[in-house]
Amino acid sequence: MTDNERASELWELGTNMDRPALGRLMADIEAGRIDCVVVYKVDRLSRSLLDFARIMGAFEKHGVSFVSVTQQFNTSVPVGRLTLNILLSFAQFEREIISERTRDKKAASRKKGKWIGGYLPLGYDLDPHGGRLVVNEAEAQQVRAIFGLFKTRSMEATLEELNRRELKTKSWITAQGVRCGGALFTEGTLTRLLTNEFYTGWVVYKGKRYRGEHAAIVDGREWRRVQEIFRRRMPKRRKERNKYGALLKGVLYCGGCAQPMRHTYTSTRQRRYRYYACLSPQGQCRNRVPALLIEASVLQRLESMARNRSLAGKLVKTCVGQTVASPELVAQLQTVIERVTYQRTTGKVALRLRTQREPSHVTK
Repeated sequence: MTDNERASELWELGTNMDRPALGRLMADIEAGRIDCVVVYKVDRLSRSLLDFARIMGAFEKHGVSFVSVTQQFNTSVPVGRLTLNILLSFAQFEREIISERTRDKKAASRKKGKWIGGYLPLGYDLDPHGGRLVVNEAEAQQVRAIFGLFKTRSMEATLEELNRRELKTKSWITAQGVRCGGALFTEGTLTRLLTNEFYTGWVVYKGKRYRGEHAAIVDGREWRRVQEIFRRRMPKRRKERNKYGALLKGVLYCGGCAQPMRHTYTSTRQRRYRYYACLSPQGQCRNRVPALLIEASVLQRLESMARNRSLAGKLVKTCVGQTVASPELVAQLQTVIERVTYQRTTGKVALRLRTQREPSHVTK
């Protein structure tokens, strides 16, 4: 990881309030267990003016004082509050500039065919003398064998033969000493391998092909022949899965740009944090919201409406309290809700049901 990427990762930590430690802090403040919050610098608490204003509002509500060790200002007077806002404005500006430069650097590296990190593909190893990939000849033979098997067999028969030969996905050890990969092939991992144009020596970025720095493992004509076979055998697009039970999948929209919001997640070794992010072009809209928070708000609103209108009562009783919903529950919810709009600036959700014309507002 480069210095710019490390800086971007550190600065992205304060882009939103979906942070476990901050959540515990706010819970302790609401419980009256904290009198003063001390930080090294103001931007360690938040690097968003809007989020910081919400946090300070909670501090004032519960009588909690705020102290920065390295920055001297008094928020009880107008000049001190102005100084605080100026510091936060520069913090947010710096974070956005670093993120933009990191994205531009990654895009430039992709266009030059460079390896910028991620999961290592089967058949390649990371060059210990530089950030480029070198061919692992033993694994490259396995990749060519997999392409050859698929040309004469169905997907199921290919998987059976791979499992019989005990051929596995790429295995490597992280910098922390954790072993990753090395599992038997599944339909998903086999599909990704067969459709990965990276093996032909090219890099695909935003729909365009660029000559890569790495050597090819599979001949281009061979790869195109396999793609044609793949499309012929699997003409129908699979039904989109909802593996992590996103209740608002397909119905949640951004209030700022009216684009759909995609369900995604970040994870640590201990747990996974789900959220919804706007699908507008990268950098144009940063709207995102924790999944559990907005799903709970929508379900609570449905529950209150069900008491008066007999609306989705059974669905709400089944869904409330669950963190992962089955496809059946998601389908039932979508028969009740036509559209959910999340407005980041106000923190409100507009809920439009299929039986009503005007949206019903839910406070975040």
